Amino acid sequence: MNYYPEVIQVIPTEEYKVYVYFDDGSIKLFDAKELVSKGIFKQLSDKGKFVRTCRVLNNTLAWDIKGSFDETECLDLDPLELYRTCPEVEEPVGLFK
Repeated sequence: MNYYPEVIQVIPTEEYKVYVYFDDGSIKLFDAKELVSKGIFKQLSDKGKFVRTCRVLNNTLAWDIKGSFDETECLDLDPLELYRTCPEVEEPVGLFK
């Protein structure tokens, strides 16, 4: 059986980066700087909105733009693509101080 990653936690930063925690214990860092300048994702260019609406929906990194927690109305990214392409990083302990 092949492993299909699921996101269990996300921690967004005001630098348009998101620490993405996967169910296998790995932590990846997604850089969304380019993403927020394209298409439907432009609505995340406001740093406050980027951070405030970032969450886990559909077992992946998502932004709940409407605040309804409706999995069919969020902006989400493919967890397998995140897992394969984002660099693995250490726990961001500096964010918790």
